[in-house]
Amino acid sequence: MRRRIYWLLPDLASARRTMSDLLLARIAEQHIHFVTPEGSDNAGLHPANVLQTSDVLRAAQAGLVIGGVAGGVVGTAVALFFPVFGDGTASAVDARQWGVAAVLSLFGGAIGAWASSMIGISTPSYRLRRFQGALEQGQILLMVDVPRSRVEEIEALLAASHPEARFEGEEPNIPAFP
Repeated sequence: MRRRIYWLLPDLASARRTMSDLLLARIAEQHIHFVTPEGSDNAGLHPANVLQTSDVLRAAQAGLVIGGVAGGVVGTAVALFFPVFGDGTASAVDARQWGVAAVLSLFGGAIGAWASSMIGISTPSYRLRRFQGALEQGQILLMVDVPRSRVEEIEALLAASHPEARFEGEEPNIPAFP
């Protein structure tokens, strides 16, 4: 289980030194993520990817649920009022009709997740909104995912070796994908 630690760094030189210190502390590069202002030179830094800087995952989850429910409602209406199988005279709805409802529910969920993720990819992450002002001022956000047992050790290391950096908190629930 990992926790995400947030730090704000004043400039690129400080970010590069912090990256080196974290690597020396045996934090794998894949667990170190930097969010820099637009147009910054990221050489020597491991940049955060689009899954970490946008709301694509949260939007896709919401779209999956909404689309699945909408597809289920449409599928139920089709099963009850517009029989696809049989002549429609049977008093009980054919079991295949409910199969159509299930397929429409799955299809609605897939379309909802896809459409919502297209919107979410262009929306900044709700987790990073509080840092938007600092990023606009040229500061750099460091997100480092560390094992729960090493959180205090890494926080102490960064506080001691980087007094110019500002600790911005810890997130207990980091997403499974990034």
